[in-house]
Amino acid sequence: MSYNFLAVRREGAVEHVTLDRPDVRNAFNEDVIAELAAWAADAADDPGLRVVVLAGAGTVFSAGADAAWMARTAGYSHDENVKDARTAAAMFRAINALPCAVIGRIHGAALGGGSGLAAVCDIVIAADSTIFGFTETKLGILPAMISPFVLPKIGVSAARALFLTGMRFDAARAREIGLVHAVVPEHLLDDTVQRYVSEILSAAPSAVAAAKALIPRVWGQPPDAVEALTSGAIAAQRVSPEGQDGLRAFLEKRKPGWVVE
Repeated sequence: MSYNFLAVRREGAVEHVTLDRPDVRNAFNEDVIAELAAWAADAADDPGLRVVVLAGAGTVFSAGADAAWMARTAGYSHDENVKDARTAAAMFRAINALPCAVIGRIHGAALGGGSGLAAVCDIVIAADSTIFGFTETKLGILPAMISPFVLPKIGVSAARALFLTGMRFDAARAREIGLVHAVVPEHLLDDTVQRYVSEILSAAPSAVAAAKALIPRVWGQPPDAVEALTSGAIAAQRVSPEGQDGLRAFLEKRKPGWVVE
């Protein structure tokens, strides 16, 4: 599939997806949202896809909402705004639910929906100069669509401070609250991303997908409430082809078949 606002490059089991509107700091509009949703739908059905690297072209990852798009939504009715918002929410949900690992390569700035896009990544690597912010309240709106994905990452306390103020914060603070997992100088971004890609490619694809699906089902639940779920999950993985290959590889002191050198 061809895109106007995304640059997509495939390298084996790894897909690099880059927001490609550098002239407007990779800002979101309805077209970018539609293309990300279409890409995510294809990615979800791709059994050979094991890692996605999500990045932004130019000087920033994403500066949030496009000014022209916001101007158009200002004239929408309530029902039109609901429809527009649900379309965007579905896009974030689709990326969040991908069965493969999604790595965010973040630099420059990730504001508003840009920070929301970082939140739906499984692993976020940020340049130490990156600025983040849930800046919606500064514009008289709120970070509603992204909140279901941001809250599990940063928690209620940080959300109350950052959502209400709309204040910007640096990469070190983003790591401190759980939005970011590694902070490095910008010239080390690609090397660091590649290190995480290599780690993921050394793990069984079905185990990665199952572990990712398990997390939201277990999070916040008491152990006894999810005992049947977790017992069933490990049992299913143990008897799966990759589970069997992994066990035999360990006993035979060899690499399992899914490892990519």
